Amino acid sequence: MSTALTTNKRTRGQHSTLTKLRQKGAIPGVVYGYQVESTPISIDAKQFMKALSDKGSNSIFQLELDGKKVNAVLSEVQRDALKGFIKHVDFQVINMSEDLEVSVPVTITGDSVGVAEGGLLLQPIRDITIKVKPNAIPETIEVNVTDLAIGSSLTVGDIRSQYNYDILNLDEEVLVTVTPPVVNEEPTETEDEVVEEE
Repeated sequence: MSTALTTNKRTRGQHSTLTKLRQKGAIPGVVYGYQVESTPISIDAKQFMKALSDKGSNSIFQLELDGKKVNAVLSEVQRDALKGFIKHVDFQVINMSEDLEVSVPVTITGDSVGVAEGGLLLQPIRDITIKVKPNAIPETIEVNVTDLAIGSSLTVGDIRSQYNYDILNLDEEVLVTVTPPVVNEEPTETEDEVVEEE
């Protein structure tokens, strides 16, 4: 389901102009893509943050642009390195009938038997790239690790057949693995230390 957002066209300005926009509670951005010329915009920060919180970054956003509505996805979000606030957003207008390549987060479900036995669960890959129709983009891809024992791993190839969309990562890429527990050996006293104590 798309999330409607109101945008305002803006002129390409200096750094100070963008700062004033942010001080007024707006986020500068750019809209480009399918049947749309690259257009600088501003968007209400509160409205955008609420939509992002409610729907997630993989949502389809319906933008009001030049009196018409277009469907777009977030292609880039720039944040301030120190304070973390959003400085700039890029929206890519899409054709709803064509497949889209998107990065989707991997979510771990279940309690691994290997972890219950003391193993350590590692997740080398946090996101995978899929090709899918825009209205079928999942918020997350769930990977069940219940049967994962110590020394075992789950790869992209292991989950590929579970989904109807194309996963673009290689089969051998490891999603989750359970490593043996780390054993801390007690230091043994050397002969010199024993003599010194005596």
